Amino acid sequence: MRARIRLLGTALVAAALTALAAVVVPTPASAAALTEVTGFGNNPSNLQMYLYVPNNVAPRPGLLVAVHYCTGSGPAFYSGTQYAALADRYGYIVVYPSVTRSSKCFDVASPQALRRDGGSDPVGIKSMVDYVRQRYAVDPDRIFATGVSSGAMMTNVLLGDYPDVFSAGAAFAGVPFGCFATTDGSEWNSQCANGQLTKTPQQWGDLVRNAYPGYTGRRPRMQLWHGTNDETLRYPNFGEEVKQWTNVHGLSQTPTYTDTPQSGYTRTRYGGSGGTAQVEAISMQGVSHNLPVDAAQAIRFFGLDTPPTTTPPTTPPPTTAPPTTPPPTTAPPTTPPPTSPPPGTGCRVEYTVSAWNTGLTTAVTITNTGGTTVNGWALAFTLPAGQTITSGWNATYSPTSGAVTARNLSYNATIAPGTSVGIGFQATHTGNTGRPATFTLNGAPCTIS
Repeated sequence: MRARIRLLGTALVAAALTALAAVVVPTPASAAALTEVTGFGNNPSNLQMYLYVPNNVAPRPGLLVAVHYCTGSGPAFYSGTQYAALADRYGYIVVYPSVTRSSKCFDVASPQALRRDGGSDPVGIKSMVDYVRQRYAVDPDRIFATGVSSGAMMTNVLLGDYPDVFSAGAAFAGVPFGCFATTDGSEWNSQCANGQLTKTPQQWGDLVRNAYPGYTGRRPRMQLWHGTNDETLRYPNFGEEVKQWTNVHGLSQTPTYTDTPQSGYTRTRYGGSGGTAQVEAISMQGVSHNLPVDAAQAIRFFGLDTPPTTTPPTTPPPTTAPPTTPPPTTAPPTTPPPTSPPPGTGCRVEYTVSAWNTGLTTAVTITNTGGTTVNGWALAFTLPAGQTITSGWNATYSPTSGAVTARNLSYNATIAPGTSVGIGFQATHTGNTGRPATFTLNGAPCTIS
């Protein structure tokens, strides 16, 4: 059994270790740091709590619970993913639970774990959430969970046990709520792991509903990721997860939207066609259990990359520009939006590099600082010598080195004034991990922040 459990994390350990030296966003004079918290509340399974609070916390910050894989730990997940770097940018807070039992796997199998306040790991994680909420002005509608492998399974469990706490989850290479259930004390369920446990959507949905009998409130949205070549938690689990969460939301099994966000990836959405659909599922062709964790896309799904709707808008209130008042003469309403920024229209680029020995990832935010909507965009920049793009998201990239142009995809072609688009890519390097010196958006130079 121990050998089987180790499989859940072994494939991920190398990827995590290579990211230990990651370079995040430029640090201020007093950099935020991961801190262990003790005495945080009811903790029946002796979990450890690690907390990351960025220097610039949002006025009403979101809260993310980031759950590690088997053989991992909270600090390893902190170092090996981009959630903390993105927290520096967007001002949310991150909790990293850490298992102390020998397997370093989360309990997603016991009867205690699979019911609300039943005991074991979910109770300890809920205590961590309560601890943060008591000390920071966390927006209760912006509490989320994400995880990989064992952590993805725990994400499913947390959303089932505490639908009134978590607004959404993102599960990378997991299994449905209740799929790993055992009654003999075992942490491993071979039938589930091998993709041999199938149920009807109603049966899967009932497992979630039975975790909190009588609950009639809103259910968390769910984002699911799985590789077709997953050798540890077989690919059929992906379809069973889709069955479960669409049923929980009362949705059809037929997607309302399908696209290809990048080569080999098929994304389906249920209950909506936009980025906040109730269920979003990404199938990754040819990818093993050691799948890449696209933290930026999880943050996008949660809405943590935008201010909460309760935050005062950054644009002037309507009273300063009544609907009856024509727009400024610099942007006459009779002129159709151009396909490229006109003279005087501005753009800003934030470019973050996270690097390790021979590789790096980037997070790029393009902001339209002008007064005219951009319809269709191309961001041009020159990569430093020795950097070569190997994969990317939210844009197409050509060529892969030298003078590169990133072009919009169908779903993010429009950038309204004052709004942003996030893109990124992974690359190899030969020592120079710097960023491009200049950027132009549709030929207009951008400022860099």
